[in-house]
Amino acid sequence: MERRSGLGQMCWPELSDRTVTLLVPTGATEQHGPHLPLDTDTRIAGLVASRAAARLAGDDPTDDNRTDDDPTDDGRLIVTAPALSYGASGEHEGFPGTISVGHEALHLLLIEYGRSACRWADRLVFVNGHGGNGATLVAAVERLRYEGRDVAWFPCAVPGGDAHAGVTETSVLLHFSPESVSMSVAETGNVAPIATLLPTLRDGGVAAVSRNGVLGDPAGATQEHGADITETMIAGLVSAVRDWNVGDRGRLR
Repeated sequence: MERRSGLGQMCWPELSDRTVTLLVPTGATEQHGPHLPLDTDTRIAGLVASRAAARLAGDDPTDDNRTDDDPTDDGRLIVTAPALSYGASGEHEGFPGTISVGHEALHLLLIEYGRSACRWADRLVFVNGHGGNGATLVAAVERLRYEGRDVAWFPCAVPGGDAHAGVTETSVLLHFSPESVSMSVAETGNVAPIATLLPTLRDGGVAAVSRNGVLGDPAGATQEHGADITETMIAGLVSAVRDWNVGDRGRLR
């Protein structure tokens, strides 16, 4: 496999008559507590997509398991698109800075994006960094696949991660973007299990269950933990793209 650069830096002849897999980071612009930037989800999705693309091309300097024989070049071009930075974040609109386009607009955007990109890309993966986009992604990908396009989605998530702006996301940003993390103002949020919060959260948004917007506790976040989480997400996406096994709901497994 081969990857020259991100889509935004390429010229159209580089894509002409090529077999292309397009990785599209999908994120959000929403509050992430008093200590993390509003574009946290978009940053994470962009990092996972770009590192996975580099690893699939065999030129990721962070890959400790790289070998001269990996990967096998089958002529496929792996390209990372500019991130989609707005999503369905209505549950966070009780906090300044959040911008949500809602599920209806996001659904239409994803469908039209897929229809257009698949005119020249034979495969497309939405690499999702915001859980609130999930249901809409499933619906849009199912529609695109019904129309005959080889489209899938992949979540930037790890087992056991906390809900929002806690130790998981804080650790990841401490790993790759520490200058954007303000640990001096980090606060514990609501640490109750998310299942118990859902009824109130659905009615009143995150502000109804957490005064500072945090669902979890960032206090134990470390760069080392963030590196482990990041590696798990990147390796998962690399494996999924190589295997290309698309589940019933359009998730790349």
